[in-house]
Amino acid sequence: MGIIVGSVAGLVMKSSYPWYVDFLLGIAGAAVGGTLSSLLLGIDLTSGFNLTSLIVSVLGAMLVIWIARLVLRRR
Repeated sequence: MGIIVGSVAGLVMKSSYPWYVDFLLGIAGAAVGGTLSSLLLGIDLTSGFNLTSLIVSVLGAMLVIWIARLVLRRR
């Protein structure tokens, strides 16, 4: 799922990172999105491969890409 999420988030955020960085950020974003949704809502929205999991993971990946841009821009 991380590969799909990374590709979608990279397209949405107009990422200039290489494809493999988008995939890694997608995997990290899926974990971040699942963790944040569990903490904020108290339920696990990332169980299985379904539309809800995909949306939560893409939002998490977009957050990770945004944070990566902030961190790398300061250097």
